[in-house]
Amino acid sequence: MYDDSKSDNKNLTEENSKVWNLRLYVAGQTPKSIEAFANLKEICETHLKGKYTIEVVDLSENPELAREDQILAIPTLVRKLPEPVKKIIGTLANEEKVLVGLEIHPVKKVS
Repeated sequence: MYDDSKSDNKNLTEENSKVWNLRLYVAGQTPKSIEAFANLKEICETHLKGKYTIEVVDLSENPELAREDQILAIPTLVRKLPEPVKKIIGTLANEEKVLVGLEIHPVKKVS
């Protein structure tokens, strides 16, 4: 019989050592942009503490940067690393959808 517990432990170790490179596209300091950043920061601090970077790209200042990641709506979050690239559009208010969309394994909350 094959024991895959070591394989599972290796996968968890790899998962825990990932650095998440996230880019949030916004257009100025709009309420939706501010909400998206606040929600993203809270999700990252809860589930990726110490293992993430967030780059905020303001398309009102640099609209040409939208072309690189094919941004069609804002706010848009792009997960650059780990690959594959993933995108989520909106304020990121639904934590469960963000976790699923970015393939982040939730941290179990202690009651």
